[in-house]
This record gives sequence, C-alpha cells and structure tokens, in this order.
Amino acid sequence: MSALARRHTPGPTAPEALKGQVVALSARPAPSIDIRQIGLVILRNTLPPLVVLVLLLGIWQLLCEQPGASLPPPSQIWQESYDLIINPFFNNGPQDIGLAWRVLVSLQRVAYGFGLAAVAGVLTGALIGQSVLAMRGLDPIFQVLRTVPPLAWLPLSLAAFQNSNPSAIFVIFITSIWPVIINTATGVRNIPQDYRNVAKVLRLNQIEFFFRIMVPAAAPYIFTGLRIGAGLSWLAIVAAEMLTGGVGIGFFIWDAWNSSRLPDIIVALAYIGVTGFVLDRLVAGLGAVVTRGMTSN
Repeated sequence: MSALARRHTPGPTAPEALKGQVVALSARPAPSIDIRQIGLVILRNTLPPLVVLVLLLGIWQLLCEQPGASLPPPSQIWQESYDLIINPFFNNGPQDIGLAWRVLVSLQRVAYGFGLAAVAGVLTGALIGQSVLAMRGLDPIFQVLRTVPPLAWLPLSLAAFQNSNPSAIFVIFITSIWPVIINTATGVRNIPQDYRNVAKVLRLNQIEFFFRIMVPAAAPYIFTGLRIGAGLSWLAIVAAEMLTGGVGIGFFIWDAWNSSRLPDIIVALAYIGVTGFVLDRLVAGLGAVVTRGMTSN
C-alpha cells in the first residue's frame, strides 16, 4: 500500500476507539459549606452586642458597688437571684415556679389577645381601606383610641368581665388592634389601580379579591402592623398582670417589689426584654417569608 493510500485510510470511529475502555464521567461537585464564612457572620452579629453588654455591666458594677447605692450591682444580683437565673423551669408549687413558666403563662394570654386582634384588625382594616368615607370618618377615632394606655382599659374590662384572666386578654386585644387596623387600611388604600382592573377583568368576587389581590398586595403593611401590635401586646400583659394577679411575669414583678427583692425584679426585666425581642423577630421573620413568597408568585 502506498504512502498516499495509508494517509487517507480512515481510522477507527470514536465509539470503536472507546470499546473496552472505562470512561470516567466528571461528577458535579457537591456544594460545600464554608464553615469559616458562617463563623465570621455569626461573630460579626454577636460580638458587638456582647462587647457593649460587658461594658454596660462593668459601668453598672462600678456605679452601684459603692456604699449607699440605691440599686444592686450585677454581682449582688447574681448572688441573690442565682436560682432564678440558672434554673428558670423549677416548679415547687402553684406560686413558686421559675420565670420561664411565668413567661409562658403570660405568652398564653398574649396568644389569645393578640390572635384575636390580628384577625379582627386585618378584616376591619381591609373593609375600611375599601371606602374613602369610612377611612376619613374612623381614622381620627382610631388615632385617639390607640393613644389610651393599656392600664386605662383595665377598670372597664374588670367591670365588664368580672374576672381577671379575660380582662387581661381584653386589655391585650384593645391595645394591639389599632396598629393592625391602621396599617392594613393604609395598605389596602395603596393597592395599585392596575391590580383592581385585573380583578375586574377576571371577574373575581369579594372573597377571591381579598385572598388573591388584597392580601398579597397589602402584606408588607399588614405585617408592619402585626409587628407593632405584638410589641404592644407584650407591654400590655405585663402591665395588666401587675394588677390582676396570677402567676404571670407581671405579677411576679409586683410581688417582688412588695417584698423588696430588687435583684429578682431586674432578672425578670431581662426575661421580659429577651421575650419581647424574640416575639418581634418571629413576627418580622414570618412577614419576610410570607411577603417574599407572595411577591415571587
């Protein structure tokens, strides 16, 4: 065979050349978790508050450890309220329970009162937001009622319900409903006209319009009102429990004051603050998830 013939002789095809050979398929690299990056994020979010907290505790210790100080220093609080800090879930009887149980009792009342306020507030705000006349007529009344302090409602609620537990729930309800109504009504009023036109074209009834157009469009306003209402409800229950009694965290503070246990009061205030912060974060997180899901749809 000549050199020219050998030059133009076709070689084996690709499948034939790969016969009997093992071909390694490149696997997609598994997503790796950057532990260092996660640690840096956690450190950035936790280190500054911890540094500020340590500085504040140090200043507090220096100011209150002097003889004649009216407030106890952190070291004294740690010594006298050690059981309340270390063991918040002890249960030695109906009135001798840990602060965590007392917080849970208060949260149960908040769940009832704020839950009713959330449902009633969203529905009422949606109805008012649909009418310009209703908004103009009722908004000044709502603005006046929302400035009434929680404890101012307590005598009326006690006279109406003749029982401390429903009275406290009513105080929570009447205190937290106003920001929900006002923000929901504002959100409904700000729904773009294009959305309303689409609802007319699709011939949506009132229920379909409420769930498919109104709630998704006004969701950021609604959750802003719910977030404010959650904070007000926690403030209201602590104030109401100071006068209605029971085993809630508010009554514990009032009882500790009558017994001159200032360290216990300060520990209880820390519990109240942390619980309020967690409630605010939960409502804000739920709002972020719901509004993101609605906007993505």
